[in-house]
Amino acid sequence: MHKKIQQIPQNSANTPLTYSLIIIGAGAAGLAAAVYAGRYLLKTLVISYEFGGQTAWGGKIENYPAIKSIDGYELMKAMKEQAVALGASIVDGKVSAISAKGECYLVETEQGQQYQTDAIILATGAARRRLGLANEKELTGKGVHYCATCDAPFYSGKAIAIVGGGDASVKGANLAAEYVNKIYLVTRDQELRAEPFNLEQLNKLGDKVEVIYGNEVSELAGSQKLKRVLLKNEFAGSRELKVAALFIEIGADPDIALAKQLDLALDEHQHIKTDNMLRTSKTGVYAAGDVVNLFGKFKQDITAAAMGAVAATAAYEYLGSLEKK
Repeated sequence: MHKKIQQIPQNSANTPLTYSLIIIGAGAAGLAAAVYAGRYLLKTLVISYEFGGQTAWGGKIENYPAIKSIDGYELMKAMKEQAVALGASIVDGKVSAISAKGECYLVETEQGQQYQTDAIILATGAARRRLGLANEKELTGKGVHYCATCDAPFYSGKAIAIVGGGDASVKGANLAAEYVNKIYLVTRDQELRAEPFNLEQLNKLGDKVEVIYGNEVSELAGSQKLKRVLLKNEFAGSRELKVAALFIEIGADPDIALAKQLDLALDEHQHIKTDNMLRTSKTGVYAAGDVVNLFGKFKQDITAAAMGAVAATAAYEYLGSLEKK
């Protein structure tokens, strides 16, 4: 389902290809920025490492204005098609380095491509948090997962556990319930923090979902495959949960690796610091989406897309000032 985006060929001399604007990231923020950049007739390149970002794996979306219900991947695909129709070029790749070259920037990818640009929008999103348990990394994909929407169908008719107490974990439980026969939702808190609509959907599932409050997963047993999950405190007379899989839905941390390369200012939450036009501490560099904390914990496709539009507008104004010079 998730196909790679067609790559742009490197020029024969292997010298950097030049663009007015380079957008790093192809989630809601990056693609919305590309749409607006296209409207401004900017020569724009989008470099995409994980097309669609977390939205592409988010399952059904029912809170995007004017669209009653749509799969997250389909929403991102529609944004991509619109951006391309407006003139944006999109390449599949992972940016490994960014460096300032006078008033321009040189962008390099792990695939050996080089691009030069006058302006950059960082829409690098966020990476899912891990529990930090001893063999968590080894068991990832072998019973330990970070996306209920993506992997719950593999456990059809079985019991699973989900860790988290926020909206992501509740949405994950609602989606997983279409496939599994039992869900244990483990949260350290004494209540769930989710959108009322999602909580209402969870409550409709009845005994299929059992919420374990004030507890946490302390151990993952197994070597080649997850065998069992152990809790910190007893539940129903035992610390052991007999489940086929564990889904970790505890939020994400902003991907600021490239921001650190550019020595951009960060806020107290380790997000890229911007003004209200998404300008960063470096001239010609902008940031949008989950890598920015403009709306606090409220991170949605609509806010990411809005930030992408604003960042592209700010970049357009900056590029216009360069032409006047």
